[in-house]
Amino acid sequence: MKTSDFYYDLPERLIAQTPAQPRDAARMMVIHRDTGLHEDKIFRDLPDYLRPGDVMVINHTKVLPARLLGVKEDTGVPVEVLLLQRVDKDSWETLVRPGRRLKKGVTVSFGDGLLRAEIGETTAAGGRVVKFLYEGVFEELLDRLGEMPLPPYIHEKLSDPTQYQTIYAKEEGSAAAPTAGLHFTEEVMQRIRDMGVEIVPVLLHVGLGTFRPVKVDDVSQHVMHSEYWQVTEEAAEKINTARNNGGRIVCIGTTSVRTLETAADDNGIVHPGMGMTNIFITPGVKLKATDVLMTNFHLPESTLLMLVSALMGQEEALAAYREAVEKEYRFFSFGDCMLIL
Repeated sequence: MKTSDFYYDLPERLIAQTPAQPRDAARMMVIHRDTGLHEDKIFRDLPDYLRPGDVMVINHTKVLPARLLGVKEDTGVPVEVLLLQRVDKDSWETLVRPGRRLKKGVTVSFGDGLLRAEIGETTAAGGRVVKFLYEGVFEELLDRLGEMPLPPYIHEKLSDPTQYQTIYAKEEGSAAAPTAGLHFTEEVMQRIRDMGVEIVPVLLHVGLGTFRPVKVDDVSQHVMHSEYWQVTEEAAEKINTARNNGGRIVCIGTTSVRTLETAADDNGIVHPGMGMTNIFITPGVKLKATDVLMTNFHLPESTLLMLVSALMGQEEALAAYREAVEKEYRFFSFGDCMLIL
């Protein structure tokens, strides 16, 4: 299987730069896998496609203000540090710019010295381990000095940082938002609860590897980034009970899929647990714990498009994407979405 097998032509004008207003006004392509029918709907129509007894699985990770802008202390050269993953209390795996000038031992200052960082070892993935030096509470300083780490294809600055958080974001630790969840409003969530659908949170802290392109020609040679996941005993019990009672497992976003597929055994039973996952879902991989997926439209040749193709078929997925381009759906993080039934 080649990476180029997942290419589609996307005009740049269809890459959404701002979210829909209101959130639930985004368009939604509904894919009926059993009949091949495609419908053009609005996200707030989602409850019409759910059933009492279903479980809707959401990722309640919260995006860190993980982009820090500072200066190299000895020269004043501007420096950008992007937090990826915590190593210990004060050390983080990061991406730094300009990487070549920031050798081991160099110190960087943020906020006129309120927060300082010492550049450490290079990681296997090409990032850097950074140790932060500060007084007080790190999270409070990060809230004060950090910015939201928007994807590289979004060029407009957000007027309101909460636009890049889901309304149910709770557990801080992501370097990027689980963007399918950005469409939800409190009204839509309440309609779903009222119809007898259980909403179950799981956790996967999204890393920036989500946006890294697949650089190998042979898909099987690609190594996925690792991300922290957690499924509680309560979440696993609710998911398994719904499945046993004939309900469907409706995943909101690819991060929810990756979490459940990591936690599930070969029989589709989801087990509680936590740890790091680098699960790579491509066509030919059978999804064990996912029945329905609501997700945004993903980058060409991306691991996320490969995951969608595993669920609905490669040719069918690419045909749906070409249709979305023709109908001028909005793409990527702030774009429209598709519901795969």
